[in-house]
Amino acid sequence: METSLPAVRPRPVLKWVGGKRRLLPELLSRLPGRFGAYHEPFVGGGALFFELRGCGAIGHAILSDINVSLIDVYIGLRDWPQDVIEALRVHRYDRDYFYYIRSLAPETLTPAERAARIIYLNKTCYNGLYRENRSGQFNAPFGRYDNPVICDEANLAAASQALRGTEITCTRFTSVLAMARPGDLVYFDPPYHPVSATAHFTQYDRQGFGESDQRELCSVFSQLTERGVYALLSNSDTELIRRLYADYRKDIVYAPRVVNSKVTDRGRVAELLIVNF
Repeated sequence: METSLPAVRPRPVLKWVGGKRRLLPELLSRLPGRFGAYHEPFVGGGALFFELRGCGAIGHAILSDINVSLIDVYIGLRDWPQDVIEALRVHRYDRDYFYYIRSLAPETLTPAERAARIIYLNKTCYNGLYRENRSGQFNAPFGRYDNPVICDEANLAAASQALRGTEITCTRFTSVLAMARPGDLVYFDPPYHPVSATAHFTQYDRQGFGESDQRELCSVFSQLTERGVYALLSNSDTELIRRLYADYRKDIVYAPRVVNSKVTDRGRVAELLIVNF
């Protein structure tokens, strides 16, 4: 289904660890000239999706992630944008109020309220860090900001328009094997393989993402290659990742990392862009 261009160029509505907005030029320069449907199985902040949709470069798109709360945001914005905006208008930047909203059980809220809750928490929590405990509950603490923008109506409306006609599902990345067809494009942006024993933030979701998941992802990448599906993958520059994708082209790019408890540990980090075409 074709979607008309948004009046305002859409941007990610959530700040997401490992978000690709600053790496868009590197990603865009490596895409095939023509492709069919667009698939993003680890949608996260969706920077590449929103950029491609905003410039009219993609028609049909399938977005997925295993994080239920994240999928709630995108479905809410796609299907009930005005209700999401109205719910966000009620939220306020206040410490006690933040913890009250954080404590709410998502299943007691409407779909629009669930989407607004996650957007609000993301805009007001520490470093915009989405983090879950083992029970699947959002547990990032309150953040200190001068004047956080909780409800960016123009961008929310643009994001909603970009999401119209898009398939959005809460599934594991392996579901792309049943969806992608020859000539389609799949962009994988998984939780990264840790570069050291202490650099291992992968807890976007309660289930984590370990070495066995990385190996399974490589298998999916290889199967897509055999089927004639274009695939692009981002990951950290580690020995394991280089070994898993030894048969594919790997380009080193440098991404800024601004989410870290220690300011001295933030900066430009080498990572790999892996392509099968």
